[in-house]
Amino acid sequence: MNEWVDIRKDERHVAREREKARVLRKSEWWQRQIQKGVCHYCGQQVGAAALTLDHVVPVARGGTSTKGNVVPACKACNAEKKYLTPAERILAELERTTDGEGEAAP
Repeated sequence: MNEWVDIRKDERHVAREREKARVLRKSEWWQRQIQKGVCHYCGQQVGAAALTLDHVVPVARGGTSTKGNVVPACKACNAEKKYLTPAERILAELERTTDGEGEAAP
């Protein structure tokens, strides 16, 4: 799948949004988000200290550091997601579970 993902990030946008993310991480709103200690993606209880702030639409792909675009994620899920958009994550999952002919792998 990596062969069709084209990333042309705007370094100024990335720097600006990373700074906004640092501020957001310190907010009461974010502290409430991580208080349950549950990863948004896998649903595992990992504890608040083990959660990272993940941009659903990655900053490198034009995403923003706003409440509507960030979720708590465990380090494993955040690392697996990388720079993928939600649609690309679905396609990547489909790619892993099919045998290339549209049928689920055994």
